[in-house]
Amino acid sequence: MTQSDSSGENSKGKVFLQRFTSATLLWGILLMGLFAPNPLLAKSAFLLIMLLLGGLGLREYFVLSERGGFPGRSWQGTLGGMVMLVGTFLLLALPQEPMADQVPLFEVCFLSFFILAAGIRHLFADDPQGRLGVTFMGLLYVPMLLNFLQLIRFEFGPWLLLFFLVVTKASDSGAYLLGSTIGRHKMMPTISPGKTWEGFAGAVLLSMLAAAAFIYFADDRFPKGFTMPVGLGVGAVLGVGAVFGDLIESKLKRVAGAKDSGNYFPGIGGVLDLLDSLLFNAPLMYLFLKYGL
Repeated sequence: MTQSDSSGENSKGKVFLQRFTSATLLWGILLMGLFAPNPLLAKSAFLLIMLLLGGLGLREYFVLSERGGFPGRSWQGTLGGMVMLVGTFLLLALPQEPMADQVPLFEVCFLSFFILAAGIRHLFADDPQGRLGVTFMGLLYVPMLLNFLQLIRFEFGPWLLLFFLVVTKASDSGAYLLGSTIGRHKMMPTISPGKTWEGFAGAVLLSMLAAAAFIYFADDRFPKGFTMPVGLGVGAVLGVGAVFGDLIESKLKRVAGAKDSGNYFPGIGGVLDLLDSLLFNAPLMYLFLKYGL
């Protein structure tokens, strides 16, 4: 074995260890937030993971936007995002019954006052008006879409949120496995050169298989109307949506000239790299659960 081969293997081993450590930490906090027997511990852990992902995700969004030539108001947007996440959590986690119907009203009122406050600040600040648009878009993209995860968790239960997370993220593995082995036909090479139509098929297929496995082994955890055919259909939609969510974030990185959205989690990449498919799919899953069953 040459020195370069040994160095390459050590590098791969280091990346695997970093990825395993980061994934274990994130999934550990998440599973605690979903299934910890102590309600206070479960809710606290869930709020922690929401704030961690939301805060770091917003930070990455503003960094990428600025590198792409569209700076926003980073600290205002991040603080506003934290308020949106905590406010939604308080409406869902504290009452005896989750006040899910009040969440849209809270978000609309908060965003309205945020725009008014930012507009007043704009009267006295000598900065481009576009900063407000970039900041507002950050609030819509990260915390508002993350709040759909909170709605699923507290309105429909932890098992349906776990189903959503696993099925959506299974698309990443399916796209990599099939795309790296037989991928030949580029999907959108100007946005994401590595993505192929074969990988797209793998993403949808593995999402459907993950959904089928959930329905088969844990059907008693799901509503009566959540049958195997329905689950396969949901898996297919989430698989397609996950690819589009990834492409949207890839476009943001492409404009900024970045390979990863950040490096907060060694071996995995940035927070937005983890969230891209979840943010796109979360409202789809919630609307299905709310009105499709």
